[in-house]
Amino acid sequence: MNFESDESLLTDTQPRKEFDGDYTIVVFPFVRQSKKSPEETGRLIGEYLIKHASFISNYNVIKGFLNITVSDEQWLKRIAVAFADSEYGFTKADKSKPVIVEYASPNTNKPIHLGHLRNILLGYSVSLLLKATGRNVKRVSIINDRGVHICKSMLAWKKFGNDETPQSSGMKGDHLVGKYYVEFDKQYKQQVSEMISAGIEKDKAEKNAPLMQEVRQMLIEWEQGNEEVTALWKKMNGWVYEGFDVTYNRLGVDFDKTYYESETYLLGKKIVEEGLSKGVFYKKADNSVWVDLTNDGLDEKIVQRSDGTSVYITQDLGTAVLRHDEFDFDSKIYVVGNEQDYHFKVLFLILKKLGYEWAEKLYHLSYAMVDLPSGKMKSREGTVVDADDLMDEVTAAAAEETSKLGKVEEFSSDELKQLYETLGFGALKYFILKVDPEKRMLFNPAESVEIHGNTGPYIQYVHARICSVLKRASQMEQLSNYKNTAIESLVSMNEKERELAINILRFKETVETAAEKFSPAIVANYVYELAKNFNQFYHDNSIISEGELETSQFRLCLADACAMTIKKSLNLLGIKAPERM
Repeated sequence: MNFESDESLLTDTQPRKEFDGDYTIVVFPFVRQSKKSPEETGRLIGEYLIKHASFISNYNVIKGFLNITVSDEQWLKRIAVAFADSEYGFTKADKSKPVIVEYASPNTNKPIHLGHLRNILLGYSVSLLLKATGRNVKRVSIINDRGVHICKSMLAWKKFGNDETPQSSGMKGDHLVGKYYVEFDKQYKQQVSEMISAGIEKDKAEKNAPLMQEVRQMLIEWEQGNEEVTALWKKMNGWVYEGFDVTYNRLGVDFDKTYYESETYLLGKKIVEEGLSKGVFYKKADNSVWVDLTNDGLDEKIVQRSDGTSVYITQDLGTAVLRHDEFDFDSKIYVVGNEQDYHFKVLFLILKKLGYEWAEKLYHLSYAMVDLPSGKMKSREGTVVDADDLMDEVTAAAAEETSKLGKVEEFSSDELKQLYETLGFGALKYFILKVDPEKRMLFNPAESVEIHGNTGPYIQYVHARICSVLKRASQMEQLSNYKNTAIESLVSMNEKERELAINILRFKETVETAAEKFSPAIVANYVYELAKNFNQFYHDNSIISEGELETSQFRLCLADACAMTIKKSLNLLGIKAPERM
């Protein structure tokens, strides 16, 4: 058999913990060439690598798997490179066509809530991961600022608001508008209940309730440009945008561009007309416009109502075309919950049928819902967890948890306020992002801020601990220049040093895998394991040892590289890494 003696043979597969080795090679692809058993084939490859690849020091074969051990000298060379490069693990940005990441698509009829938070944090982190792997990333948001749901809060405020404003009520604008969305649902249900009691069938009652009729009329008037309706719409949306900006700024997320459905739905309606002329769409007797996707395994989908008003997919068609015209993107990622899986299958298929070749470059990053210990959230019934309230809650919980540990006397009141918010937001973001996007999750605020276990504050604490050790060393004459240590000149490491070095060096492949799979959870769980790894190293090894200068300098370099890696990992999750706790 012929083998190349370089690291291209290695995969990023790691052996199971009970087996020795740093990498695993699957032997089965070589069996046909060797004409020997998997075990014998593995042995032959192992012997060849030992003889021809100086970076490999040992091997073992377990059934069809060859586990190989990389020499300490090789790991030390690699850790020296990583330590010297503050950008280790990141790929330099290119100037290729952009990748569009769309997230945070709130409606202007309610404030941002916990469900939105998973969307926002996931989308922002994915954009950071893609950027870290060299992609030209553009972050965009689409605001659902028109439609029946928006008219519900408008109508309720008009009927029951008594000219209440954010200033007169002392409420954030998005909270105030959300209050009237809930009020509409309350009054609407009352009307429906009364109609059913009067002998009207439920379906007819829900469709013909006076409030629902008024809402549909208000939408028609808005699309016709009625001045009074438009003025009310602008005023209430303005309140909401001010509220959204406060929340986004506090979360530390931003966008390169924000789109509004009110500016894209007309293009969507134009596309509907083009689809009719091409025979992609058809009209029913009531003048509504549909597309028949039954031959594609889907069903019939309405793209424009009988009264001429647009539906969600109408403006989504317009927005997609507008984005491509503006950015000529390489790909576009929609970060939207899995309850919209079918919607995006339909959207992408319609765009293909309309002849847009770039529809193949669209991807729906589908994520599961967030539940609370009390159950599912419902916006119309006012049972959602408001994002602003949740941020206050986790900040307060972080303050309480930190106070239990003491050692806060050296902080000023402003520093403590900043620390509590850093820990609280770190807890919130990490708790949400550590779960794979496809998995439904249960959010527990109290559990998220615990300083022990798989939490953001635990990882932040480890980072602060390392920074404390490094600061102490920098004040010691013999160790202050530890960064100049010639790491590559060393020849061996003990077990915990080796394990920590290897895990630090897995950062680059972790980032690449997380970006490829659009999963910040991969980075979150990596950095948790790295933090645990450091604590084990710290427990078993004295970093600053009297009389062992070379050892102390190397361990400080290792600790420094670990701190940098933890910080970079947390930053990719949108989390700050405090240097003091």
